[in-house]
Amino acid sequence: MIQAKNIHKSFGELEVLKGVDLNVTKGEIVSIVGPSGAGKTTLLQILGTLDKPNNGDVLVDSIDFSKLGEKQLAAFRNKHIGFIFQFHQLLPEFTALENVMIPALIARKDVKKTTAKAKELLDYLQLTDRMEHKPSELSGGEKQRVAVARALINDPALILADEPSGSLDSKNRDELHKLLFDLREKFGLTIVIVTHDKELAALSDRVIEMKDGKIIQN
Repeated sequence: MIQAKNIHKSFGELEVLKGVDLNVTKGEIVSIVGPSGAGKTTLLQILGTLDKPNNGDVLVDSIDFSKLGEKQLAAFRNKHIGFIFQFHQLLPEFTALENVMIPALIARKDVKKTTAKAKELLDYLQLTDRMEHKPSELSGGEKQRVAVARALINDPALILADEPSGSLDSKNRDELHKLLFDLREKFGLTIVIVTHDKELAALSDRVIEMKDGKIIQN
């Protein structure tokens, strides 16, 4: 599913990634761990086409990112990759339902079908009675489940999660951890998680440890 080879990334004189090689097979749940500043989030952003490496190659689902222009990258990202962020990144002026629908509407999918699918996802995530609520009216756990539904709306093959449980209390964190594994089984997803949460990492199929811009355990 993911092949990254010799990834280098610098910001000015600061070298953040120093020749990272990574392979993730289809259907795996992989956690990337390591201290702050190790390069975890930068690597995740490159895997998700949100940033480009200075050197190296990235293939997702056999698609070579270096062969794609900006519009093609955006379309690929929208169709094939779902993102879950620590602080949800929900748009405050829209309802839960509308937030979930946005990626599909960007992809110009049918509004009626998108609405039905978004409702189905929110129902699956036990948010049936919260669909018309705006983010300010939702709890932290509810906001994160809305973000999960949004990540799933375009049927991605890959989910990239950056500290998905970092802002949750212990109850919601445990529920999110279980949910990620349930989603893998239900939708056949590949999931890569950047996390400081040792319990979540321990549940993963594989733990990749980074330090000083390199993978030290794979």
